[in-house]
Amino acid sequence: MWYGVLCGLTAGAFWGMIFVMPRWLAEFSPLELALGRYLAYGLITLLLLAPRLAGLLRRLTRAEGVVLLRHALAGNIVYYLLLSTGVQLAGVAAASLIIGLLPLSVTLLGRRDQGALPLRQLAWPLALVVAGIVCINVDVFTHAGGMAQPWTLVALGMLCAMGALLCWTWYAVDNARFLKRHPQFSGADWAGLYGISTGLVALLIAVVAYLGGWAGGPGAGGAVRDWLRFWSVVSIVALGASVIGNQLWNIASRRVPVTLSGQLLLFETLFGLLYGFLYQHQMPRALELTAIVLLIAGVAGSVWKHKPGVRSSISTRAQP
Repeated sequence: MWYGVLCGLTAGAFWGMIFVMPRWLAEFSPLELALGRYLAYGLITLLLLAPRLAGLLRRLTRAEGVVLLRHALAGNIVYYLLLSTGVQLAGVAAASLIIGLLPLSVTLLGRRDQGALPLRQLAWPLALVVAGIVCINVDVFTHAGGMAQPWTLVALGMLCAMGALLCWTWYAVDNARFLKRHPQFSGADWAGLYGISTGLVALLIAVVAYLGGWAGGPGAGGAVRDWLRFWSVVSIVALGASVIGNQLWNIASRRVPVTLSGQLLLFETLFGLLYGFLYQHQMPRALELTAIVLLIAGVAGSVWKHKPGVRSSISTRAQP
């Protein structure tokens, strides 16, 4: 389990890169960022798996191919597009308030899985997590400007952010359950097949977007955009956040209960905050620092509750 926790932490460190990518490439649209990242992801995984791809495809059943397709859509493309739209329409504050519930939603959905602890036994770690999420969002709302969008667009943006939350919640739980039921796929093999399927879906959407005139063209103010820089950045993010991060997450999903893996998702938020502070050359404010401490304490408490010895003693005390 400890190895799984370490893999989940490291995956969060790589996933945190996606929070600064839009700042590096601010002149590109969310659709272009998503398609570029996932096209690069698919190409990299195709090159890595090329020597043994034929053998993996022979082992892949039609049902498993359907799983790959729905995971590619829910866990990557649809999630990212809904989240990006939510941020654009409702603002960072409202979208982050909704997405910040991800650890709780995954824990609730996976509460009946094997190895999961009853929610009452995770009460105080979850309370610390909730307090940390509240602190982050109070700080965001305190320092955010007023909404420039009409209330109808803001409401639509919040619905999109809620859709993104539901997409990733379902993906995280369904992926963890699949990997536990199918040990014939290693974390690396499944992450590679997942990357190729995501790349194929992104390629199809890119062709449709290009033919429909929804992508390309000059940046803000008519400025010519640096496409060499674009492909360099999205390739680095694809390699780190998608290829390496997803493989590490698959290892974690197989080794830890779903009620714990949901809270390990907080490391993505924490590392995203860290990278944001480094990028902006600023220190965290008081509420941000308090939130970081509370989130780390909540995850550490949940890990301790899931230790085999502690879990056994809790179960024994719970017996009549």
